[in-house]
Amino acid sequence: MKASLALWTLPALDFVAVQLLLLLCPLLQLQEPQAIIWISSLARLGFLAVTSQAICAVWGLPAWLGREVLLLCVTLLSLLLPCYTTLTSFIDPQATAEILCGWGRSDVLVITYLITVVVAVLWQNFSPFENESEAKGQPSASLGKLLSCLTPYGGRFLVVAILVVVSSLGEMAIPYYTGQMTDWIMNEENPSAFGTAILTMSLLTIGSAVTEFLCDSLYNVTMSLIHMGIQSRVFRSVLQQEMAFFDTAQTGDITSRITADTQAMSESLSEKLSLLMWYLMRVTFLYLFMMKLSWKLSLFTLLVLPVIMVIPKLSGTFYEELSFQVQASLAQANQAASETLSNMKTVRSFAGEEEEAERYGGRLNETYLLNKKESVAYAGFMWTNSLSGLALKVGILYYGGQLVTAGYISSGDLVAFVLYELQFTSAVEVLFRMYPDVRKAVGASEKIFEYMDRSPRIAATGNLVPEIFKGHVTFQNVTFAYPSRPDTPVLKDVSFQLRPGEVTALVGPSAAGKSTCVWLLERFYQPQAGKILLDGKSIWEYEQKYFHSKVALVSQEPVLFGRSVRENISYGLGDLPLDDVITAAKYASAHGFITGLKDGYQTDAGEKGGQLSVGQKQRVAIARALLRDPQILILDDATSALDTETEHLVQTAVYNSSQHRTVLVIAHRLSTAEQADRILVLEGGQITEEGTHQELLEKGGSYSRMVQKQLQGFQKDSTNDEEGQEKHV
Repeated sequence: MKASLALWTLPALDFVAVQLLLLLCPLLQLQEPQAIIWISSLARLGFLAVTSQAICAVWGLPAWLGREVLLLCVTLLSLLLPCYTTLTSFIDPQATAEILCGWGRSDVLVITYLITVVVAVLWQNFSPFENESEAKGQPSASLGKLLSCLTPYGGRFLVVAILVVVSSLGEMAIPYYTGQMTDWIMNEENPSAFGTAILTMSLLTIGSAVTEFLCDSLYNVTMSLIHMGIQSRVFRSVLQQEMAFFDTAQTGDITSRITADTQAMSESLSEKLSLLMWYLMRVTFLYLFMMKLSWKLSLFTLLVLPVIMVIPKLSGTFYEELSFQVQASLAQANQAASETLSNMKTVRSFAGEEEEAERYGGRLNETYLLNKKESVAYAGFMWTNSLSGLALKVGILYYGGQLVTAGYISSGDLVAFVLYELQFTSAVEVLFRMYPDVRKAVGASEKIFEYMDRSPRIAATGNLVPEIFKGHVTFQNVTFAYPSRPDTPVLKDVSFQLRPGEVTALVGPSAAGKSTCVWLLERFYQPQAGKILLDGKSIWEYEQKYFHSKVALVSQEPVLFGRSVRENISYGLGDLPLDDVITAAKYASAHGFITGLKDGYQTDAGEKGGQLSVGQKQRVAIARALLRDPQILILDDATSALDTETEHLVQTAVYNSSQHRTVLVIAHRLSTAEQADRILVLEGGQITEEGTHQELLEKGGSYSRMVQKQLQGFQKDSTNDEEGQEKHV
């Protein structure tokens, strides 16, 4: 209420200030009226600026009115008249003499206020600028980026615009012919023209409906193509991002932006932007037809319409505040009920049922009292809304009747104008309602374009594609910490080599950094210090596809896709012959169980390989890696889910084929590392031991202790099994 009171206080103080200025002007003893009006207006500007700021500080402003808009109104109120008289004095000095002499008259003040309200309403709803608080709280609109996505379909949108124009013109003709028929009926002239007009109106209605159908169909199909293109570009951009991006961004958030956000933006633009374009065209043509019928009535409508629209908005502010209070009161009542029901044992033990019932009833009574006020406020809102619309219509009829009496327009023109005005008012209301929604949809697209325009922080820009690739890997003083934990280094000055023709096992306790070495070698991350070289070159110098065709990884929990087993094995290599796939599956000891599946190699593995066991998925993943015949093969505990016999067969196949490739085995079961040519022990992010299985046992260091612990664990398990069998017997 205080904020609304401030809006009425400022004009009252302004009126008093103008009257005081009129009394003080003779004291200036200036003979030039132009100088008097400028000095008075600047004084008025200073007074209104100070007064408006004071009122804002004491009473505040309505939520829909910003300080910038209020300052614009104050400036426009003060400087509109002197600017107008200065400009027109150059064209027609005599025309401005009356205004210069009577600039403080009430009618002049009313006109300036009307113009100011028009500008304020237009600025508040259609200003391309946002105040600072909004800029901080909301993402900036990505209209330029969105338009760049629409540009390839410019021809389609041109056809849509033409169809909108044709359809709008068809509808505009209906009120015109209605006015013409009114004149013919009143004047009893040309009776045959009545039938012709009816036929013409029918044809125009049908033509307008057909063009509107074609327009909507073409527009919706085009927006579907745009949506598909944006969704594809976002997904492609996400696939190019570095691994750290996927560590920090939630999978649900990424999926939501690719699917839900693009779908919501597309639907908003398809529906609301279409209506915005349609009604904008209608408003344009309606006002042109109104101007053709009577420019005076058109100007009257343009000046009065914003004022009529502001009145319901002011009354609606009080209704919105009451609605918020009702919701808050209802939430308190629900909270009281929830608190009581969740603590029934306490309520019952203290016999507090009656007290809690009265407390809940009191909360409901408060809500009821607020509901009564809300109902009255809603009735007042609807009353002012209807009354303001009725006032505009009555004003147009009254002023139009005077113009008809004076002979400026005919009765039929007035009828046509009223019909146009009804459509014009409705279209303007739709524009005011739809424009913020379109801006919100465009602003929401910022999240989508954030992904689309994001450049990977680790870009795979290498182009090295050597014909001879040996596969000699060198870690040189590598230090690394994950982006999510930059202060916790996982690897500390790590150096080692992986030589072609050798099987190197990397062992160590959990969280020692073994898998981190694999991620770095796979180029998922970049080390903070040190280098990783491949045949003497940085791994980042190699071309992306070439590098991953030479380096293959099988992880402990391999991921399969929801497609056939054959497609999973040949993933990334296209449609390879089935014989090649079978050969790789045999090396991985997977051919036997695959042929036992329902559809063999065509069996669907299910989402994430859910139709297969963990051991089966590991063998399929090993076959997928071997099919590429990589120069560097990385097995990150890749046989952990296999039985002893199958594990031995797979290891034999891998080790026998290691004569021409570099093999890195991440081993948690030390039995896997025994057959390796070389063993690296990684502890606390550092290499502590290096040698063969026998050499490390003889040292009696960390590796020897790990072997002893595992042997002790096996002995305990064996003893427990024997005791269990004896009890059973």
